[in-house]
Amino acid sequence: MKSFKDLEAWKKGRVLRVDISALTKTFPVEEKFKLVDQMIRASRSVTANLAEGYGRFHYKENIQFCRISRGSLTEIQDHITVAYDEGYINEELAKKYDEQVEECIRIINGYINYLVKSKQEKP
Repeated sequence: MKSFKDLEAWKKGRVLRVDISALTKTFPVEEKFKLVDQMIRASRSVTANLAEGYGRFHYKENIQFCRISRGSLTEIQDHITVAYDEGYINEELAKKYDEQVEECIRIINGYINYLVKSKQEKP
């Protein structure tokens, strides 16, 4: 891999970030500095932390940034639940986003496992 942009986790996170941005544009204006801001920040955190971890060149640090990214994904899941509870999205859309987030989490977990194994193989 030449860049963090080659990471499957980053690519999927990027798609999620764009989708979250589009979704939040449909929310009520009064949520602009509340739920919308939180969702945008969390979605940006996913890719930003993957990129920063990749740039650290140390397995342990990279893994920690991946964990932060994963935490941002679970935060997004909670925000999606809030959006559903407030009636901003329907159940079908909430499920779609939840599944998208779960896919990102699985990919990040796979990447973390890869990093752990790579670290163990290094002398």
